Amino acid sequence: MRAWANPSSPHAEGRAARAKLEQARAAIAAAYGWRGETILTSGASESLAIALLRSGAERRLISAVEHDAVIRAGGDAGVVPVDAQGLLDLDALVALLAGPRPIVAVQWCNSETGVRQPIAAIAELTHAAGGLLLVDAAQMPAGADPEVIERADFIAISGHKRGGPVGIGALLVRELATLTPTGGQERGYRAGTENLPGALGFAAALAEPEDVVRQVPLRARLDDAIARSGGEVVATAAPRHPAIGSYRMPGLAAATQLIRFDMAGIAVSAGSACSSGSMKPSHVLGAMGWSVEASREVVRVSFGRDTGAEDVERFITEWRNVARSARAFAA
Repeated sequence: MRAWANPSSPHAEGRAARAKLEQARAAIAAAYGWRGETILTSGASESLAIALLRSGAERRLISAVEHDAVIRAGGDAGVVPVDAQGLLDLDALVALLAGPRPIVAVQWCNSETGVRQPIAAIAELTHAAGGLLLVDAAQMPAGADPEVIERADFIAISGHKRGGPVGIGALLVRELATLTPTGGQERGYRAGTENLPGALGFAAALAEPEDVVRQVPLRARLDDAIARSGGEVVATAAPRHPAIGSYRMPGLAAATQLIRFDMAGIAVSAGSACSSGSMKPSHVLGAMGWSVEASREVVRVSFGRDTGAEDVERFITEWRNVARSARAFAA
């Protein structure tokens, strides 16, 4: 905040701000190992919309479990189904790829279930059909998956998902020729005064490595305890992000669970964090074959940088207390 001046101004303070902005841009790209272009945006939602609406593709394809931001920007996009584990149906993708040049939007990791998509296989099929691949990597820690960096044509990333400030993100673009400019800042690809404080904050957050490996046994412990306590773990057979999981408590609505957990000082959500306030049935679980009734009993749990074993044990204890109360009430 103290370094603020308009990076587009020609005076000395503006030039100094521009230098800092470009340093932050370079640091963000370097953290992800990206050698293409980096367009700074207001967040992953805007990045996704820019790629979907302004790529050189003639049509759009999205998976059935994409984030609401992709669904909104996708408009009349063709929808690629998923299996019961939430993984993209690659045979269906091949069939849908036939025709005019498409852009395929797929998430690195589902924000509700933690399910990770087979990006390398999807990229191979998409490129073989002459298409472009857009990966929603908002949930992906920097450096977590070289396959995405090597194979995607567009990558949407978010500052606040990595511990930075809200209101900053980026669209990583392999070839600017695949994107239509609209004028304004960011080399003509995104209008608006550049968010220098946000860019500096994003770069600073990425300078602090995320220990994802540390979260693997924590989520494994939570999965096991919930399964042993009569709960249901979503997508146990799929590769999953170790910091995200969804769990069903049969017989008790997610809305009631959230109230109980909140009273105990535990913050979880139903569905993705961006849409949990609406309490709508999850389109992600619906696409995986879950009934509306069952999906309304699922909560989403995620771990942060500071989540430790004691936090997991406290949640397990409260889960069992809530489940026991629900069973007693039902009886």
